Amino acid sequence: MGQYSAPSSTPTSGIKVLDRAVVILTTVAERPHSLAELCQHTGLPRATAHRLATALEVHRFLARTSEGKWCVGDALTALGSRAGDKLVDAASPIMTALMESTGESVQLYRLTGTSRTCIASLEPPSGLQNTVPIGARMELTAGSAAKVFLAWAPEQLKAVIMPQASFTERDLGEVRACGWADSVAERERGLASLSAPVFEQQSMVAALSISGPAERLAPSPGARWGAELTAAANRLTDALNR
Repeated sequence: MGQYSAPSSTPTSGIKVLDRAVVILTTVAERPHSLAELCQHTGLPRATAHRLATALEVHRFLARTSEGKWCVGDALTALGSRAGDKLVDAASPIMTALMESTGESVQLYRLTGTSRTCIASLEPPSGLQNTVPIGARMELTAGSAAKVFLAWAPEQLKAVIMPQASFTERDLGEVRACGWADSVAERERGLASLSAPVFEQQSMVAALSISGPAERLAPSPGARWGAELTAAANRLTDALNR
């Protein structure tokens, strides 16, 4: 491949590494990209694109989908106070409606390496709540959202997580079959949750979750709110793919 030059529509600052990083960020902001797709759309050499995207991931400006594609990371969400994030913007009214219909806390998680990060959270105005602050990072070894991410994860991520996970490959097969996962006191005593996948361009980009006290959601959060949650996750998927 020849020497890289920024696309004609992209302004340049004269600082090559900065211009290249900005091109990567703006490209990934449109939709998740694999390394090959990133090279194709930016014109960057493979080694350069990989080096810069990996560095941006370290600083959480980029993250990974369950298929290993780069997507916008939670650092950009925090810096922009959630403005300009297509996923969060599309999710906001859907999450509000879900919170109002269930009376439970609602969260949206994005995969960040070998963890999941809360990028949006809503709490009902009254009653016992499960408060998850935006930016909170959690392991993928337990909880309903972890099961959802692992159910659609590439084999490389599964190989890292599954030896320590509180669930099995059979559990993940059941998640894929029914379209949601639930948990009761799996990650934290007294807490129950239910999660469903959100897709963009056929890649899983987020997990939409309902959570609350186990005494209210047990014995089966899925039986209680599974239909409502999957309908909400499907609406979000549709909104992202219009």
